[in-house]
Amino acid sequence: MFARYVRELGEIVSATRVTTRDGAEVVLETAVKGIGAAMMTTHEGGNKLIFVGNGGSAGVCGHMAADFSKNGGMRATALNDAATLTCLANDYGYEHVFAKQIEWHATTGDLLIAISSSGRSQNILNAVGAARNAGCRVITLSGFRPDNPLRELGDLNLYVASREYGFVEIGHLAILHGILDIRMGWGAEDADRQVA
Repeated sequence: MFARYVRELGEIVSATRVTTRDGAEVVLETAVKGIGAAMMTTHEGGNKLIFVGNGGSAGVCGHMAADFSKNGGMRATALNDAATLTCLANDYGYEHVFAKQIEWHATTGDLLIAISSSGRSQNILNAVGAARNAGCRVITLSGFRPDNPLRELGDLNLYVASREYGFVEIGHLAILHGILDIRMGWGAEDADRQVA
């Protein structure tokens, strides 16, 4: 049973569909390389990566912000501090907990990575709107239904075609980790061996 689970997870992640804001299809391999380059360009331009997500996706955001900072040497943050979230939810409503932080902290040239398994979380959709107003570029990761609204809002939109929370959340984590690991040279030793 577990072997089947792992095999299905791998197939789902490998079948991730990527589209641009106008709906054009992009090959996943091309998107991964392009996102890694955009992240590096963002950092080299003095800007930062901003991760937003709820629940398990917030865990992915915190994990990735730490790894992109520590291992990737890039400025990265996750907007999921508990005190800030509860303060903003109390004062503005939960649908604005990320948008308000983006209004305060985002600058032109930052890159928002917006993660929502359903692609329907209003606070994530509002975060994208605030990021656009601040002059940020946007990458989205979603799942569940192919017609989810988040999937139309990013410069690149990565869609994991599953209705299983676990597959979607692990898929998002695997894709983001893959982007970081590849930027850091994963597979370079294998390429060196093939040339020799």
